[in-house]
Amino acid sequence: MATKAAPKATSADEAKPKKSKTLIIVLALAILLAGGGAGAWYFMTQKAVAPAHAAEKTADAKPPVFLPMEAFTVNLQAENGEQFLQTSVTLQVSDQAQVELIKLYLPHVRSRMLLLLSSKKASEILSVEGKNKLSDEILNIFKQPFTPQGPTIKVSNVLFTSFVVQ
Repeated sequence: MATKAAPKATSADEAKPKKSKTLIIVLALAILLAGGGAGAWYFMTQKAVAPAHAAEKTADAKPPVFLPMEAFTVNLQAENGEQFLQTSVTLQVSDQAQVELIKLYLPHVRSRMLLLLSSKKASEILSVEGKNKLSDEILNIFKQPFTPQGPTIKVSNVLFTSFVVQ
């Protein structure tokens, strides 16, 4: 019994699958290299640009100026017995000229703040919202001139550095 030999594959038939596999591998490598190069370029340029923007921001921004005030101790409006508030605040202003204005009108500033603080009840100022509201009310003190036709003092922030209710 004679068996027929299987027909031999021609070299052209073998070359087609090898060429298509090779072509797919080459294209995949090209896409990976292009993607990796694009990603590397993107991250390298972002790192170079970020310090330049940070330097611009710090060059334009002036350092804040703070003025710590002496502590305030006041009687609060009585809800149930006597209650006291002892607090220290620090004012944030735009420049040293504002600090000098505050020092010039310091008796007026302290008087207005004492009147404001002593008008509060403990329940109004113990919560975070109450402290934020009190901070806004202190800011409003500086929006009104201390003398007729006097300058207004520009205070940008009121920071509580101590806050004790007894």
